[in-house]
Amino acid sequence: MEIIELHSLDAQALEALTRLMEQLDSSIPVTPAMLKATAEDPATHFFAAVEDGRIIGTACLSVYRTPTGTKGDIEDVVVDSNCRGRQLGRKLLEHILDYARTELAPIDLHLTSRPVREAANRLYQSLGFVRRETNYYKLPLA
Repeated sequence: MEIIELHSLDAQALEALTRLMEQLDSSIPVTPAMLKATAEDPATHFFAAVEDGRIIGTACLSVYRTPTGTKGDIEDVVVDSNCRGRQLGRKLLEHILDYARTELAPIDLHLTSRPVREAANRLYQSLGFVRRETNYYKLPLA
């Protein structure tokens, strides 16, 4: 298994990523155009775990600057359901952390996770993420 950064997507990659996004949250319709835009966005680092030529996991790091410093949001971490239990999520996140330390530091990394995702929350804490008491708000604008 290797982790690569995706900058462009062929048909096989689009199919694999669409399948993964559905496993992450089937209520969000992710289109090929959305996936391509993510891969091509210079502020987003779209990482994929690849095994035998197949994408089996993914995670995104979106980087932005604010007056209080550079920040990065880790989003859409998902491992194919057939490949879970092999520490691939940990490997993807460790890859992002190493990348951020060597290429982007100083930077503050953020991520969110629903409380029901107990294993994911334990993983994030084991990697050094600290849970913050905060209100998280969302306003979808169509």
